[in-house]
Amino acid sequence: MKRLVEEVSGEGLQSLLGETVVLFCMNYFYTGKLTGVNDDDVILTDPEIIYETGSFSDSGWKDAQRLLFCDELYIRTASIESYGKVK
Repeated sequence: MKRLVEEVSGEGLQSLLGETVVLFCMNYFYTGKLTGVNDDDVILTDPEIIYETGSFSDSGWKDAQRLLFCDELYIRTASIESYGKVK
């Protein structure tokens, strides 16, 4: 069997530091500026909870609500199922 083995640094969540991201987690979806990453947590600045995405072809979320009680939200990496940069 042949395998392609490549070691790359700065991939994954770390590569998205400073970007506006969406985190698809076990219970909720979140969006905000990714300002911190470690093995256990990520930090979103100006966080929003996405209660309803709407169509992914739309230009924005159907129901995303800003968390006015905090400027930063810590999210456990263990609950993140997928993530990406918001266009």
